[in-house]
Formats: sequence, C-alpha cells, structure tokens
Amino acid sequence: MVGFQHRSDATRFLDELRERFRQFNLELHADKTRILEFGRFAATKRQRRGQGKPQTFNFLGFTHVCDKTRTGKFIVLRRTMAVRMRAKLRFIKQELRKRLHQRVQEVGRWLKSVLSGHYRYFGVPRNIEALNRFRIGVYWLWRRSLGRRGQKAILGRSRYDAIAGRWLPLPRILHPYPEQRLAVFIQGKSPVR
Repeated sequence: MVGFQHRSDATRFLDELRERFRQFNLELHADKTRILEFGRFAATKRQRRGQGKPQTFNFLGFTHVCDKTRTGKFIVLRRTMAVRMRAKLRFIKQELRKRLHQRVQEVGRWLKSVLSGHYRYFGVPRNIEALNRFRIGVYWLWRRSLGRRGQKAILGRSRYDAIAGRWLPLPRILHPYPEQRLAVFIQGKSPVR
C-alpha cells in the first residue's frame, strides 16, 4: 500500500515497480495491484464527476473506507473484512462439532480465548458493530452446539444466557486513536528524559 497525492505520480510509480519486478522475473498480482482514489478529497471529486462513493480496499483483515466524523473531518474507517469473519465463524462451527462432548467449562475457556484474541486484533475505533456481530455469531453457534448434546433439543434461554455471560466476553475497543496513543508528554524542556 503506497499513497500519492497525484494520479500521475501513482501511475509512474506503478510502471517503474512493474519494470523493477521484471528485472528479477517477478510480476505483480493483477487482482491485488490497482490504483484507486482514496483520501480526504476523494468523495467530493468523485461526486463532481458523478461516480458515487470512493472505492474501498482490503488490507490486513480490514476493509478501509473513506468516512467522516460527526464534526465533518475525514477519517479512514476500518471494518473487519466480512470474508474473514465468515471464515472464522465457519472454523468455530467445525471446532464446536469436534468439542461437542467436552465439558462446558473447557469449551467456554476456549471460546473466551478466541473472542479475546479477535477483540485484540479487530478492536479498533468505530468497529464495535463488527465485534458485536462476531460475538452474536459465536453465541448462536455455541447455543446450537449445546442443544445437540442431550435429548432436549433447545437449551433454556435463561440458563444459556448465564453460561454465555460467564464465558463470552463483551466486545471492547482496545486500540485508541493514533493521536491518543502517540501523545507523549515530556517533563521540562528536554526532548529526551
């Protein structure tokens, strides 16, 4: 991922990068290499041209979207990629089938670690809805799995809510905004202390 202010700079860089790769008998992946208009002025420029919203791109498990804060400032909104979330829920479903006969505490401990790890990675500002959707998906998968364990088809809601409340942590935003994370206060006038 490389950013440029002008499109001409981006195309020149891409041509030079392709040429450099050719020298080593390598080539760029066509689906993963593209030039797109993204940034603070992308929405207004595309609206003037009648092209709709700015394009999004996927990087490191997040879908990056041009958005605005309540005050109207530009912000890069990072959401969990839907494909990654569905794949993870599919994996959890298969794993719950394998762990069908384990104790509730063991499975609960495992699910708690899965959810905590998911929150640690994807717990970025303004991504709480995706975290909630993931937890709800795990909630229903585990409830269905517990319902298959005995002769009763459905586990009582109040009983299952107590189990889920114990083992499925609520989502939290764990990564602050960069201006909060990188704010450094130094005592005195020395930059190093």
